Amino acid sequence: MTVTVSAEVIVLDIEGTTSAAGFILGDLYDYARPRLDEVLGRDDDTVRAARADAIAETGLDADASDAEIAEALRGLMAKDVKSTPLKTLQGIIWAEGFAAGEIHSQFFDDVPPRLHAWHEDGVRLAVYSSGSVASQVPWFRHAPQGDLTPLVEDFFDTVKAGPKKERASFDAIAAALDVAPERALFLTDHPDEVTAALAAGWQVVALDRAGEPWAGTAFTSPAVASFDEIEVTR
Repeated sequence: MTVTVSAEVIVLDIEGTTSAAGFILGDLYDYARPRLDEVLGRDDDTVRAARADAIAETGLDADASDAEIAEALRGLMAKDVKSTPLKTLQGIIWAEGFAAGEIHSQFFDDVPPRLHAWHEDGVRLAVYSSGSVASQVPWFRHAPQGDLTPLVEDFFDTVKAGPKKERASFDAIAAALDVAPERALFLTDHPDEVTAALAAGWQVVALDRAGEPWAGTAFTSPAVASFDEIEVTR
């Protein structure tokens, strides 16, 4: 099945869409878990803000230790809770891991060639993920197929745009990209994100990839198994 869409901008989800959820929940989470204690202790404005938000979100006492906060955050990781302070801290850890060559990203084989083709055809590309922008950028920069960041115009997370299951977030992204909603295409594997983007007037194609968490879902938008099944015209 091939879905043909006329769009000016394509906005990409990451987990389950461009990349395997199991890789992120496995390798990257495993890398971050033991490093949370250390990063929480840093004298840094971003870390201090994330620390305070983590205390409020997990219900810990204001004088909780770094070890206590880290353990609470590992509990959120075990449940794959989309926590903003957790995502901020993970982003710091992962960015440093990518820079050190200790971790690497992963993309489905069909993704990089299609991103290059769409870019060459003049279609604008952006990313919207629950992971922080600080983690999104090195994820695309350190792709096994080569640096993909030159293809991406902008990156959005839940701090910059808002929660992914809310229509207002897609309104904000369309405004930031200066694109009419009906000329924007969102690619995601999550049914609630499909619903939110459709409510904002966007076009949506769902990714129904075998083995991914939402595989086999009855999506309310067209669904494909690969980027190769999506034709985008301007």
